[in-house]
Amino acid sequence: MDALKAGGYIVGQLPRTIFYEPGVKETDWSATDAVVGADGTSRRWVYLHYFKEGQPTFNWLDPTFAAPRLVAGDAIHSLGTLGERMLRLDANGFLGIEVGPSNGRAWSEGHPLSVTANQLIAGLVRKLGGFTFQELNLTLEDMKAMSQGGADLSYDFITRPAYQHALVTGDASFLRVMLDLQRAYQVDPAALVHALQNHDELTLELVHFWTRHKDTMFTFRGKPVKGSTLRETIRDEMHGRLLGPAAPTTSKAANGVSCTTATVAAAALGIRDIGHLTEAQRRDIQRAHLLLALYNAMQPGVFALSGWDLVGALTLPGESVKPLIAEGDTRWINRGAYDLLGKHSGVAKSSSDLPRAQALYGPLPEQLKRPDSFASELRKMLRVRAQYRINESEQVELPAVQARGLVVMVHRLPSGAGTQVTAVNFGRAAVREAVTIKTAPPSGAVADLLAEKTLGKLGPGGRLPLALGPHEGQVLLIK
Repeated sequence: MDALKAGGYIVGQLPRTIFYEPGVKETDWSATDAVVGADGTSRRWVYLHYFKEGQPTFNWLDPTFAAPRLVAGDAIHSLGTLGERMLRLDANGFLGIEVGPSNGRAWSEGHPLSVTANQLIAGLVRKLGGFTFQELNLTLEDMKAMSQGGADLSYDFITRPAYQHALVTGDASFLRVMLDLQRAYQVDPAALVHALQNHDELTLELVHFWTRHKDTMFTFRGKPVKGSTLRETIRDEMHGRLLGPAAPTTSKAANGVSCTTATVAAAALGIRDIGHLTEAQRRDIQRAHLLLALYNAMQPGVFALSGWDLVGALTLPGESVKPLIAEGDTRWINRGAYDLLGKHSGVAKSSSDLPRAQALYGPLPEQLKRPDSFASELRKMLRVRAQYRINESEQVELPAVQARGLVVMVHRLPSGAGTQVTAVNFGRAAVREAVTIKTAPPSGAVADLLAEKTLGKLGPGGRLPLALGPHEGQVLLIK
């Protein structure tokens, strides 16, 4: 690799190797077998792959502009032929790359040319009547820069690992750090996609603390720590609770943990045998799962969840997808097939041959007949979110709290509808605490929107009393 760089063929090693796995992926560069070119000469070609071998990265800076033309054509096909409205821009922070300064590692993340390329792609999609969101897991600076005239929305990689950590440990300290950083960097939560499970693993890269801010000091659990130390602490705590004997139904992935939201909830509750759950354990998992849904849905921005969430899918046994995970990609255990509408009760595999996952909550039509089901409780949340236009609100305050598992977010509702407060207790102990709401009207009337009842008025100095049970959230309105 160094010889090829010295010869001017490649830019050299990148700052980090994504999906690094000893013996599987140890470098971002690979070479083809000998290929006879158009001139009749047999050559081997060296190519860059940010992800897996065999997935070459387009050379976005090539003077033929072949890569931009390919991407533009793909966008036009998706919008014009397939009828899509929202397109995902994945790994769009890696489009600019050049030799690093002082002959060091290449500059390949957060490059200014990536910002420009991102603006061109997103601008084309907007011109054609579509929208884009970026799945960009870099620093907060990079996320903010890439959003300037670029993608319309960003996937919430800022708080996703943090709220999962809060549930698993019962301590929301790291989540409060991330919410404060999000506010400090002026990343508007209304421009984020706040999501539960997606097709990938629970990522624990925590890039903000790994690259640019590894030596930056942060206050965590009341003490100053370096970014690198904070990152390792979070990763160690998550791995300790989500891997090995503590959670035998999850698996280590290159960038985190392969799991479903339901199995994360089970691990947080200390449930090891998810194959033989009692009804009480199933209800506890559902309550924790709904808590994560409430945290994501009751703030500005887009709320997203998957069919795996809706049916309460558990992870697949590794043996059932052994050929798919043979090369180390364990994410297939969290991609089990599911029957959302209950139309295929006797089918064991999907049309793509994926085994059916165990579903804790059952098909959607059956759930909607039961008022205490996951889907019915979620429907109640979404009605409140829509009625009060919480998705369109502005986050104006993150009040200080004392309870280790508590997070409070304050939002100004549109059209002068009042001040909305989302309070979430990630802990397994009840919380009784009064928090100060500085942005609410003095002596404002307080209502619980989910319980549909009046709670009284704000106390002197904007003090709001909170009474939350274990894994409980409240959606309050102050008028």
